[in-house]
Amino acid sequence: MKDTINILGVPFSTLSFADTIQLIQSWMAGSTPRQVVTANPEFVMFVRENREMQAIVRQADLITPDGIGIVYAARLLGNRRIERVTGADMLPLLFEKANQQGWPVYLLGASAESNRLARQTLSRLYPNIPLAGRDGFFSKAEVPGIIADIRSRQPRLLLVGLGSGKQEKFIADHLQELRVPVSIGVGGCIDIYAGTVKRAPLLWRKLHLEWLYRLLKQPSRWRRQLALPRFAWTVVRERFGK
Repeated sequence: MKDTINILGVPFSTLSFADTIQLIQSWMAGSTPRQVVTANPEFVMFVRENREMQAIVRQADLITPDGIGIVYAARLLGNRRIERVTGADMLPLLFEKANQQGWPVYLLGASAESNRLARQTLSRLYPNIPLAGRDGFFSKAEVPGIIADIRSRQPRLLLVGLGSGKQEKFIADHLQELRVPVSIGVGGCIDIYAGTVKRAPLLWRKLHLEWLYRLLKQPSRWRRQLALPRFAWTVVRERFGK
């Protein structure tokens, strides 16, 4: 895509939230398999240390700034119009489009119970969407059967919640054989729709403190969130010289 800004080696989209939704919805109506990555600072730092992930982000069709840290970094590097575009904020609008059109959606990830509960919730909210899915705990030997199941359902939207990195690799490795117009790595969104994990309240999100809310709810995340100051320092060094 031409509307991008490079942040520490990751080409982020600079499209507005509205334009991003419009683009993805148009892809859902098509037949070309596309990969959408929602990337936060933790993901960027992971990519910097992983050559395989570097190749994956180079071939992804769209990488959205999922995290206020990405927005601040982009502004420091010269793009002041960039907007935060998170997977959690995009999904309701993509579901609405699928519901209007009667397009199938497939959920891959989370535990079997969370996956079931998420589909139950989504079926109630969007009754015209043919929903299918399965949990994210599977062996390499099971992958061909999973791909066959997804293809048989002919989803227009595939949501993969296997954890950051693993979900992007799964999509990239199987994008063409899956034949799904839009595949997105969605992290913990399946658990959020299941009700087993709560998203930060709106006020915390408006204050850009969703990361802190998650840390307070899950103190074990502190090691992962050490990537945030590392990310900030690396961006400053990139901007002002080493």
